[in-house]
Amino acid sequence: MAPSGDKGFNWSNIAVGATMNLFEVTTLGQPLEVVKTQMAANRTQSMGDAMRTIWSRGGIKGFYQGLIPWAWIEASTKGAVLIFTSSEIEKYATGSLHMSKAAAGMLGGIGGGVAQAYATMGFCTCMKTVEITRHKQVVSGGKPESTFKVFADIYSKEGIKGINKGVNAVAVRQATNWGSRFGFARLAENGIRKLRGISEDKPLSAPEKIAASTVGGALATWNQPIEVVRVEMQSAIKNKDPNRPAKPTIVNTLQYIYNQNGIKGLYRGVAPRIGLGIWQTICMVSFADYVKSWIAGQPIGK
Repeated sequence: MAPSGDKGFNWSNIAVGATMNLFEVTTLGQPLEVVKTQMAANRTQSMGDAMRTIWSRGGIKGFYQGLIPWAWIEASTKGAVLIFTSSEIEKYATGSLHMSKAAAGMLGGIGGGVAQAYATMGFCTCMKTVEITRHKQVVSGGKPESTFKVFADIYSKEGIKGINKGVNAVAVRQATNWGSRFGFARLAENGIRKLRGISEDKPLSAPEKIAASTVGGALATWNQPIEVVRVEMQSAIKNKDPNRPAKPTIVNTLQYIYNQNGIKGLYRGVAPRIGLGIWQTICMVSFADYVKSWIAGQPIGK
């Protein structure tokens, strides 16, 4: 984080965010994303069924569907926007508004999440979801359409609105995601400091930072219904169910999923998403804090 006396923008956080998010998605992030999306789009599948389905698409490669180019494009852009925006908001909130670190973290996460959703994620998240769900379109002896073909069809029929379908759900998800992740992680850090008797001017150890981010990432998955709604709105599955909304909104899609699958349907994929949330928070909160401190020449822990 930038020194509190620095009133200018810390532009290096753009590079920090892009780098850390690329690292996150290329390691554990994309496999967990694929499993989560598979389960959210196919709500009758167990985790075992989902993993076997994904494996059938090419073994280990199936778990990295959509990584290149969509996840890389999304990660580099959304990571840059998230860390830059959230860091600036946190800095202002703690410095000028004298907010607690937990409250500032939550505010920064909300601002960063909304900014990344509307700046970059509508398009990229839509295309990642298309990549993962398009295999449902296979008929006997046929092959799924390419992602670019699906993209061209959506654009020709619905224009830019079609490509950004579900972007409002993405914005709600990202605001609640990162507001919760940053807020809960900072709150957990405060709790660790109080338990250990560590003052705020001294850094936590790496295990302590990771433990706080683990708590933040796990607790942030309370909003799984929003994620299931987002997947359903952006899914490439050609669902002929007459009850499926012709013009999906957050509200009517949520009602459709509930009518189809009950409350359990709204929490499909929550287990892999807990893992994903923990890993994302460790990368984008703990690890990013260390990188930002290193760049600023500040202590980075023990």
